[in-house]
Amino acid sequence: MTAIILTTKRLLLRPWTEADAESLFEYAKDPDVGPIAGWPPHKNVGESLCVIKNVLSGAECYAICEKECGKAIGAVELMLNGHTDMTCSDDECELGYWLGKPFWGNGYMPEAAAELIRRAFEDLGMTTIWCGYYDGNNKSKRVQEKLGFTYHHTCNDVSVPLMNETRTCHTNCLTKDRWLRKKT
Repeated sequence: MTAIILTTKRLLLRPWTEADAESLFEYAKDPDVGPIAGWPPHKNVGESLCVIKNVLSGAECYAICEKECGKAIGAVELMLNGHTDMTCSDDECELGYWLGKPFWGNGYMPEAAAELIRRAFEDLGMTTIWCGYYDGNNKSKRVQEKLGFTYHHTCNDVSVPLMNETRTCHTNCLTKDRWLRKKT
């Protein structure tokens, strides 16, 4: 199967490879990146390689790269039915993402996520995309607002097993109809 590569004005979205382990570690070791999203900082390159093989290997998981250098600086993913607990429908999915701290504030995440949303609705036939953030993750909340997601519900005492704690999670959604209206 041919790997899908997506492009935006400034970014290249491509599948993760084992060669990205050092770049992943460089950004995933930062305590400001993973914990707010529910995963601990990476301890070494070997752990990052394991994450590439076992977590960042989904059918619609992409490394976010600046076009000029091609180095992985974050991830964006559509988690399809069977790989998310947000839906049981084949025409719905969950959007997940993170970005290395040196690249925050450049508009990269809304740009990358917008391209994946386009793919979900135009290429994959999705009708609804779900996305959540934990209480206090205002950067993620803001990305979702920019993309047109609307509030759906809040769950308290959500288990975050990788962090060995519970949190409050806010869930938003974006329908294809709303996305089409926003585009025009």
